[in-house]
Amino acid sequence: MSFFNVELFTKIMKTHTTNYRNTFIEIAEDCPVSTAEIPPVKRNKTLANIQLEMVLNNPYKYTSDDVLLECYLQKNNIPENERQEAAKTFFSKGQPCFRSSALGKRYGFGVHHNADGKIALFPVESKNYKDFVDDENVTKVKAMRSKRAK
Repeated sequence: MSFFNVELFTKIMKTHTTNYRNTFIEIAEDCPVSTAEIPPVKRNKTLANIQLEMVLNNPYKYTSDDVLLECYLQKNNIPENERQEAAKTFFSKGQPCFRSSALGKRYGFGVHHNADGKIALFPVESKNYKDFVDDENVTKVKAMRSKRAK
């Protein structure tokens, strides 16, 4: 699996980004779990499956843009020789960021973006998750709610 060099691309072209820096995305207020769960694998991998596989196995290796682009490429079965052009199209308009990921909305994973914008996942029940929530030097945002507030 080869990944598009998002960082180089964003330096060359005016593009939209989903990356944060020194930010922790907490689980959504209406997340139904108190212990993180692995998303079930269905016939085809879901976005949550792809995201979890990439980030959990490679903490702080990829940016949010890297992961979300790879999800787009895989879900749309874009062949290797068309990926460069597909990436241009993908980043030419705004995309939902990791705040909208099912990992934080449904499955109980927080997402930490380090100073370089690289991401790692932390289960809600972990000490690391609590440490990020308590760290005054890290910006905190919540994952988006699954349902509208009443």
